[in-house]
Amino acid sequence: MSDMNPWLIARNLLAVRLDNAGDVVMVGPALRAIKTAAPECQITLLASPAGAKAASLLPWVDSVLVWRSIWQDLGQLPFDPAREKDLIQLIADRSFNGAVIFSSFSQTPHVAAYACYLAGIPLRAGESKEFGGGTLSTELRGTPDETHQVDRNLRLVQAVGFTDVDPALEIAIPEASHEVVSRRLWDAGIAPGQPLVMLHPGASAEARRYPSERFAQVAELLRAQGWRVVVTGSERERELLESATGGNDAIPVFADFSIQEYAALIARAAVVVCNNTLPLHLADATRTPVVALYSGTELISQWGPRFTPSRVLQRITACTPCYRFSCPIGLPCLDFDPEEVVAALSELAPLRPAAGEPRMVVA
Repeated sequence: MSDMNPWLIARNLLAVRLDNAGDVVMVGPALRAIKTAAPECQITLLASPAGAKAASLLPWVDSVLVWRSIWQDLGQLPFDPAREKDLIQLIADRSFNGAVIFSSFSQTPHVAAYACYLAGIPLRAGESKEFGGGTLSTELRGTPDETHQVDRNLRLVQAVGFTDVDPALEIAIPEASHEVVSRRLWDAGIAPGQPLVMLHPGASAEARRYPSERFAQVAELLRAQGWRVVVTGSERERELLESATGGNDAIPVFADFSIQEYAALIARAAVVVCNNTLPLHLADATRTPVVALYSGTELISQWGPRFTPSRVLQRITACTPCYRFSCPIGLPCLDFDPEEVVAALSELAPLRPAAGEPRMVVA
């Protein structure tokens, strides 16, 4: 037994991903690899409040711990060392055998690893560029920055012994969520099977948002071609969403769906048009064709769609990739006409799977 890989016999693992919901969706293949090798292993996800919402889409997650981490903070958390000690106790109370710390190319795993060390977790794996002493028991290095986030996550779990990997994104959508979406669309005058385009103008960073007034032009061009169009987002984005409709009351706005219902709407759509944000990854998981309005904040290779028919629109500029939250020069990377967006969508529409065709979604 002493020669056994301790990761493969661990039965209580902590998966750390403290970013947004889309980042959590992209951890799915890595968690699936763990469950494939160790079906009895219980996986707890440590996630941010935003990221935790996506946990319900991943059937490999058994429980969730929600935390706003100081090392991912943008200056909004107050100075409160006692709060951070509470995190260590929260983790320690669960008696985890190991922690897999998922991060992007620009993030350090060492702060999270140190918290896990103090919480008594003996196995701690992460991808690192900098020296962190003994905070990690397994430290992976050398992954190129341009690597897709899904592959970065998979490379980490492979390094500790979970080698049966598959990069395909996959999510679980309850049947009740499909029923809610069908009912809401019917109430909006959209019949089952009627071709539908979903527009999502939001993104967590301003630098990744195609201008809402151009989204409104896209909507009108699509309506002129006979498409039914809906606009989606969150209630706090209400002004942005209304702007993307161009003030047209005939375009339904959905801002109150749960994440499962939102995924069901994406699965129902003929094509999704969105920025580099959550719906791009959900469309990739549901195999719904997607037109990605992909700003120059990141490389397409890092977060772009790979498994569904897609068209990625981006103007390459001298500042690409900038990794900024806001753009000081007017978003030249997203400077394409609405007609280009509609043309890309028209290329994709015939590639939508027929009704009833098997989808790459967990039942």
